[in-house]
Amino acid sequence: MNAKRMLLLGLVLALYASAACVGLAFVYTGTKETIDAHGQRNLETSLAEIFPNGDSFEDISGEINSPDSDVTFSNQYAIKKDGVIIGAAIRASAGSYGGPIVMLVGVGVDGKVSGVKILQNQDTPGLGAKASSSNYFVNRSKGLTFYGQFAGKSAGDAFQVKADVAAITASTITSNAVALAVKTASRAGTEWLTQGGAR
Repeated sequence: MNAKRMLLLGLVLALYASAACVGLAFVYTGTKETIDAHGQRNLETSLAEIFPNGDSFEDISGEINSPDSDVTFSNQYAIKKDGVIIGAAIRASAGSYGGPIVMLVGVGVDGKVSGVKILQNQDTPGLGAKASSSNYFVNRSKGLTFYGQFAGKSAGDAFQVKADVAAITASTITSNAVALAVKTASRAGTEWLTQGGAR
């Protein structure tokens, strides 16, 4: 293949690549608003699940810091009812068997966990993945799921697996990761609320 032909093929490839980039940019621009709106709806639904009494929320990201290097906080929200803060919700993640397990943890002004919503879980299907399942019960007679057992716990509780937290069968790593993230988020959220967050 001569140099002229190679140059021509290179030029054609460059034009195709440029066209593809422009096309992707148009698709991204056209769908970004829809994707953002969908994400916002999912967030509002998740916050409503863990704070059914709240009627609005305010993004306070950056105001609550994780006191544990093994738990990362990203977004935080002040939950309000009639304009008064009734709690805080923290998006927390901790390392688990299949990678970070990400959850939304709610804590009320009473220092109790209002609820937990697992947002991302890459652990083994049939084992650690049960952490986010609404069909996996740690107490079937009470209808209590793994993540549901945290609602009502005090931020000062031990959050110790096989003590005050029921473990997922054969998934101690996942159980410990969720318990650690809930404990850390609930304590940090309670501290923020008691030190003037609930103003």
